[in-house]
Amino acid sequence: MTDQEDHKKGKEKRGTSKVVCGYPLSIFFIVVNEFCERFSYYGMRAVLVLYFKYFLGWDDDLATSIYHTFVALCYLTPILGAIVADSWLGKFRTIIYLSIVYALGQVAMAVSAIHDITDSDRDGTPNNMTFHVVLSMVGLFLIALGTGGIKPCVAAFGGDQFNEHQEKQRRTFFSVFYLCINGGSLLSTIITPILRAQECGIYSPQKCYSLAFGVPAALMVVALVVFIVGSGMYYKAEPEGNIMLDVCKCIGFAIKNRYKHRGKQFPKRKHWMDWAEEKYDKLLIAQIKMVLKVLFLYIPLPMFWTLFDQKGSRWTLQATNMDGHFGSLVIQPDQMQTVNPILILTLVPIMDSVIYPLIKKCGLNFTPLKRMTVGMLLAAIAFVCAALVQIEIDKTLPTFPSASQSQVKLLNMGSKPVTVKLPGNDPQNLPAAQASNEYFTFEAGEIWVSIGSVPEVSKNITLAKGQRQTLLIPSNISDEWLLTDDLISKPQEGNNAIRFVNGMNTAVNVSTPAADFGLIEPFYYSNYSQIKNGKVTFTLWSGSQSCGYCRDFGFGSSYTFFIPSTLVLGTNCLDLITAVEDIKPNSVHMALQIPQYFFITAGEVMFSVTGLEFSYSQAPSNMKAVLQAGWLFTVAIGNFIVLIVAELAKLPKQWAEYILFASLLVAVCMIFSIMAYFYTYIDPAEIEAQFKKKVNEDEEDDKRKLRKTEVEMTKRYSVECHDDDDEAKQTKM
Repeated sequence: MTDQEDHKKGKEKRGTSKVVCGYPLSIFFIVVNEFCERFSYYGMRAVLVLYFKYFLGWDDDLATSIYHTFVALCYLTPILGAIVADSWLGKFRTIIYLSIVYALGQVAMAVSAIHDITDSDRDGTPNNMTFHVVLSMVGLFLIALGTGGIKPCVAAFGGDQFNEHQEKQRRTFFSVFYLCINGGSLLSTIITPILRAQECGIYSPQKCYSLAFGVPAALMVVALVVFIVGSGMYYKAEPEGNIMLDVCKCIGFAIKNRYKHRGKQFPKRKHWMDWAEEKYDKLLIAQIKMVLKVLFLYIPLPMFWTLFDQKGSRWTLQATNMDGHFGSLVIQPDQMQTVNPILILTLVPIMDSVIYPLIKKCGLNFTPLKRMTVGMLLAAIAFVCAALVQIEIDKTLPTFPSASQSQVKLLNMGSKPVTVKLPGNDPQNLPAAQASNEYFTFEAGEIWVSIGSVPEVSKNITLAKGQRQTLLIPSNISDEWLLTDDLISKPQEGNNAIRFVNGMNTAVNVSTPAADFGLIEPFYYSNYSQIKNGKVTFTLWSGSQSCGYCRDFGFGSSYTFFIPSTLVLGTNCLDLITAVEDIKPNSVHMALQIPQYFFITAGEVMFSVTGLEFSYSQAPSNMKAVLQAGWLFTVAIGNFIVLIVAELAKLPKQWAEYILFASLLVAVCMIFSIMAYFYTYIDPAEIEAQFKKKVNEDEEDDKRKLRKTEVEMTKRYSVECHDDDDEAKQTKM
């Protein structure tokens, strides 16, 4: 093939992309694709742990475990994607095929969150939870395969679109590319929690997880369509083989060869990789040695990611027990994750242009490994802050009964005060239409309750173990005493659990735009209904008479509203209805989470950004992908560590688990600092140049030896021929 044909073929491979402002037009399709894909991934992930807990009904530990298993898979599959792209399909087709898988996974997640599919009795709760669990797990597996598989391909594919003379534009592209990653992350973590907080449903409105997953699914389809539209403009490099496979084969051969020659009769070699010299090039072996040197430093790094990725699990669950009022703005628990991308966009330029230069001016040698060490310490400090916040939250949480205890509260439904005697407690004076301030805890399953009237009335009350109940004392003491079943946990998703007790002689209807309490019979009570935070107006009516009752709610409270017999419908209800606070609203403000987000983000900037920069500077140019795969692998291992600690530790207090993680990271940080102290920085380009020079010198020596051998053979041949001629002459003579 001539040079002209080769150039023509290369030109055809680069497609027909026009140049706009010095950039290939195809780049814009790739940038839009990345923005939509990151919006899809981070949007789905932002609400994922709440979906596990509140839709699927899993406890905190299981929700956390499955969440981190998913994240770990997302960081394991890039290795598979890189191998497929470089060895088989090429980057373009790999992105197309895995994006289809990705979109199918997002659609599966959206469908799995539609409760009406299996809600046969139309009570708002799915009747076949197995269907939703299986479909969501299939969806998450497809998403992990898709997002991880295309992760190492998209950025590299974008870089392929530039010619050699467009190095400046290529650098700008990567800056814009990573800006799109953070932009997509920021917008999605703001928008999808708002969508989740909406109510949707055909028969019974519930939290709209289907919409929160459906919008990311739509964005993923848009990302795929946009990428396909630009197909004719792309330069599509053919797969050239995967360097990771070559590295693995070389390492495998070295280990195998060393095992074969493990006897004392075989001489030792300086490095165990030198046992691959029988089959592989010395330059490749030297490059692998450099990579292994960096990978050895990676061993302690997963512990950082163990803490970092709990932003989306433990910290989000922590926020559900906090107050999200920021003035007139109400922040959802999963929206607090937006603090991380906001701080990243703020801290990265500040670190690069202010902090690092200032440290350098102070004469301190703040090397990359020292930065990474400080980043790990900052992450540990973040978890200490999280533990302090959790302690404050625990102070506000009610003390629920253990499995062997029972708790009871008293409510006087009569129009006169009464005195109630409970075992082991002082007599309780209850005013008319009022309740006791606290719950009384009993170890016994049965108690005698006496009402101090004339004559005194006593009854044997059977309490339910492990439960909270309210004893409704009727106005006529001789009537039946009712026990209600109260909540034994905080209301889910920061909602407020509300019920009404009717002390009137007539049945009363109670409703709001968000909930219908139905018809409440005389001297009876309604079921709990979930009410969102904010101002709510309840409408009470009986026949043609009605009145309104307004109440402003916070987050996570539980109230029993008592309708006294003295209430006259048609007048103002506000002053007559008694509000009994069973569970106090969240009082610890979400703003207290900002310090822990600040420290974890500062740690990420110093650890993650610096770590990638250090790794790239210490690795050969042809093995950046190997280190990228190793770096992503540390993220996956870090998420698996969360599973191990969460399952094995089983600490009764959440703040203790935070302290445990912080302590583990500090211990690992000390080990890493020792490893960093003994690490010697190298220049891979210089080492490669020396090897190439040595190879060239060896080749020249071989050539000189070959020429010398040829000359000697020529001389020898000439001498032999001369001797043969003399011998022939002598014979002839």
